Amino acid sequence: MRRRWTGRADSAQNGAIAPGIVSAIACVDVPVGVERYRLKEIERMSTVAEFIRDQRERHLELLEQLLSIPSISTDADRAGDVRRAAEWVRDRLNAAGCQLVELHETSGHPLVYGEWSGVPGEPTVLVYGHYDVQPVDPLELWTSPPFEPTQRDGKLYARGASDDKGQFTIHINALEAHLRATGSCPVNIKFLLEGEEEIGSPNLRPFIAANRDRLKCDVVVISDTAMFAKGVPSICHGLRGLAYLQINVTGTKTDLHSGSYGGGVVNPANALTEMLASLKDRNGKIRVPGFYDNVRRMTREERLSYADLPHKDSTFRRGIGAPALFGEKGFTTLERLWARPSLDVNGIWSGFTGKGAKTVIPATAHAKISARLVPFQASSEITRKLSSHLKKIAPASVKVTVEALHGGEPWLAPKQHPALQATGQALQRAFGKKAVFVLEGGSIPIVADFDRMLRVPCVLMGIGLPDDGLHAPNEKIDLSQHFRGIEAAAFLLEELASASRERAAGVASRAPRVKKANKASRAKGTKKAKRRTNR
Repeated sequence: MRRRWTGRADSAQNGAIAPGIVSAIACVDVPVGVERYRLKEIERMSTVAEFIRDQRERHLELLEQLLSIPSISTDADRAGDVRRAAEWVRDRLNAAGCQLVELHETSGHPLVYGEWSGVPGEPTVLVYGHYDVQPVDPLELWTSPPFEPTQRDGKLYARGASDDKGQFTIHINALEAHLRATGSCPVNIKFLLEGEEEIGSPNLRPFIAANRDRLKCDVVVISDTAMFAKGVPSICHGLRGLAYLQINVTGTKTDLHSGSYGGGVVNPANALTEMLASLKDRNGKIRVPGFYDNVRRMTREERLSYADLPHKDSTFRRGIGAPALFGEKGFTTLERLWARPSLDVNGIWSGFTGKGAKTVIPATAHAKISARLVPFQASSEITRKLSSHLKKIAPASVKVTVEALHGGEPWLAPKQHPALQATGQALQRAFGKKAVFVLEGGSIPIVADFDRMLRVPCVLMGIGLPDDGLHAPNEKIDLSQHFRGIEAAAFLLEELASASRERAAGVASRAPRVKKANKASRAKGTKKAKRRTNR
């Protein structure tokens, strides 16, 4: 019988955890006798770590191979390259030692599934990642070509270096290291690697729903986030959700001469910019009715923990090249980024944008906006409220349509969960420092889906850095982070196995003896329970 230590949260005390989207179980004391078992495992892990360090040059070469494939999922012309990346991942899983590897066709890009199940009775870990990447525009801002991996100052520059090829591959390398160095792996492991994350994972959710039994596991591990800073090992235990929309404003049936018609009709570009400007006040508060109705409030402990992190607004501002920072009044920068919702224009276009002059009143104007959400907000509800509000504030002389393009739910996990504690141990062993808990302002919608559909905890062990340039020119990954990340991934497999044993041993050591109670003692116990409840 397999040892399991996962569970579900069934309450949201003090509003700290959103019900239905968090997996949790209380930590248990570790019996002294288990420590001897653990010491032997740590001694064995030195062999695995030595193997990983010996393979650094080869691991780098393999990563460069994958980064050279332009697997841009949003570009239909790159469909062949996306498939080539999927086939590369399939072959790499086979070479690493997976016992079963499959490439699953979808209506879009392929999914790659792999598994190694050589230790029946031990926990099963499901590793998720994505091999597709963002577009590279503007190309002229890249110092080196985006699909020609280039090393500079201990960093590897290429599209996908951090998001997500340089991160999910650490887990493939970790499995291989265990199998090569010891002949086995501490846990069973499955891989689910997709090629459509950057377009909203349209085929992943149906695959999970149809393959729940195949994907059955004890924990999902994802490396697609950043550490708080270099040398500060971090565990991400929460993500903001997302509501992404496109606004289309139409005035006339065609562009008009601004001399002949200027002043006589509403300009859709003017109307759209006025609508967008009205969505926030001067203090950064969003003015959409009902937007904050279900926003989860931060606890005092959370705010203190954010304040304890090594963050300086001045350093943050210089790092992004901003003349000043701005956000919702009454909250710090980290609180705004992690625990408060936001609303931003992501793109806007209309009329003539070429060189020279062309005096027209455009017939249409368009914008893309995104709202980042926190527990207990729902993406569908925020999309509805934004759409309704935008149509309400539009001038009567234009037509407004709103398209919902993408959405995902916020997610939050408790720090005390054994899987997160095991991750902290693994990171400390690899990086030599105690791990800190952080939140991520971005969204990985599939995390909440895994939690809801597979009903297991999710661990976000990212090894990227905040300045990796995700979705921007000159994306990179720090190679020292990457190599230590491989070690951390290998240690994590060991720590998760240990956590399972400790949980099993702890439960067994505290198992109460069954004692038949007489009628009088049962009545006495009931009275005591009532007194405790009424306190």
